[in-house]
Amino acid sequence: MPVEPPSVPPAAGGGPWAGGVPSARAGAEAAPPWNETTFGEGDVTWAPELPPGWVAAEGAGVVAEEVGEPEVVGGGPPTYGPEPTAWPEADLEALDALVPDTVLDGARYGRLTLRAAAIRGDSARYRGRPRGDALLTARFGTGDDALLLLAMAGGPRGADDAHQAARDAVRWIAGAVGRSRARLAEDLRAARRGELKAGLHRLTDRCYGRLRARGEDLGLDEGTYTASLRCLLLPADPGCGVRLFFGVGDGGLFRLRDGSWEELDVAPDEASAPFRFRACVARPGDALVMCGAGLAEPLRGEPELARHLAARWSGGVPGLAAYLADVQTRVKGYADDRTVVTVWDD
Repeated sequence: MPVEPPSVPPAAGGGPWAGGVPSARAGAEAAPPWNETTFGEGDVTWAPELPPGWVAAEGAGVVAEEVGEPEVVGGGPPTYGPEPTAWPEADLEALDALVPDTVLDGARYGRLTLRAAAIRGDSARYRGRPRGDALLTARFGTGDDALLLLAMAGGPRGADDAHQAARDAVRWIAGAVGRSRARLAEDLRAARRGELKAGLHRLTDRCYGRLRARGEDLGLDEGTYTASLRCLLLPADPGCGVRLFFGVGDGGLFRLRDGSWEELDVAPDEASAPFRFRACVARPGDALVMCGAGLAEPLRGEPELARHLAARWSGGVPGLAAYLADVQTRVKGYADDRTVVTVWDD
């Protein structure tokens, strides 16, 4: 009488992989090749069930056509290769601190379409250093009352704990904004610029106070556990076109309007140094671009990159993969992390 295959895999205890370590059995037959879907022991075999009506996709098993290398603009090829090389060394006691090479996100809310990406720089990829920039995207609240936060931070170049300081900065500012959501949403709808600037300044100061305290706990020199911080705060309400930028440190804030770049970043004034704040009202067709220094510098310094991205982002909203390819456009002489968010208004 044939043995029916079980509906679930054989239990782990007692099998050849019991305890997570392969064990040899006297007289055991050689294991089947990895490309066979036969599992179990003795005469019992089983294979995962396929969904009803499953049909293999056309061309299944054929390797997809390779995607070309990222585009290069400017004078000559960059120093480093276009793809990741080495991973950072992992610390067994701090595995939650590992940072992926690339982060990509996107969303759509009413009249807004958002794209966000953070990419480890060529230099860090080559040297096996972690991405020093951090990116956080969050929605607080529901419906038209929701607030959208896009925050990025970058630790000091070359610092061993740069990535951790950046992650702390975006997490702590996000927590502060989330707890103040109701008041911020009310001030946004009423266009209370002064109250918004003062309130976000206080939240940012508290974030940097926590960074200083964390640095002291780690026994670091004063001011070394820090990061630049740049944030966009957007209302999900389609009737409110106010766009808020705030932060501290280097980077860029640009607007693409009618195919031309406008720089909106402002130097901190004496009354609020080093805090930066900018409120603007969006028009249909605008693309608002906030980025860290790793993209702001080549955008300002290489006209061909500015023209290339203007052409790409003025003609409509790219999909996630296309947006990532745009952000990866390579320029000789610029090898730092690239972190950017773009907000399109319908």
